[in-house]
Amino acid sequence: MVKILFICHGNICRSPMAEFVLKDIIDRLHRSSQFEIASAATSTEEIGNPVHHGTRDLLRRKGISTAGKYARQMTRRDYQEYDYLIGMDQWNIRNMLRITGGDPEGKVSKLLDFTDHPRDIADPWYTGDFETTYADVLEGCLALAERLTGMRPEL
Repeated sequence: MVKILFICHGNICRSPMAEFVLKDIIDRLHRSSQFEIASAATSTEEIGNPVHHGTRDLLRRKGISTAGKYARQMTRRDYQEYDYLIGMDQWNIRNMLRITGGDPEGKVSKLLDFTDHPRDIADPWYTGDFETTYADVLEGCLALAERLTGMRPEL
């Protein structure tokens, strides 16, 4: 089983968006039993809070539910538990490496590093632009799914 943990600052906007988008993609490929996909925060600011309404509403319009998701903080143990620890921006990566104490196994990357155009994913908490964030997350998740399964779903 491949275990993937998406990480952003608060675990209420970008990382849960990536978690549920990738789950939807993997489900469309009929590979759900082969993956464990979750998300977490580098900060403690939103721990216990539900997914931000901007992410939740956008995903609901796409037919994707975020029900039951509440923010949690990434831990050092997550490095041993997961095969991939995927941040949304360079700030996340720096904080992830602080939490894990390094990346000796090469598990840490940014989501858009899996695409042909690596870059940060802007935080819609600050920009208010959930659509652009969704487009970036979808691009990254499609590329990641294709790398891991050799397949690209029709959306």
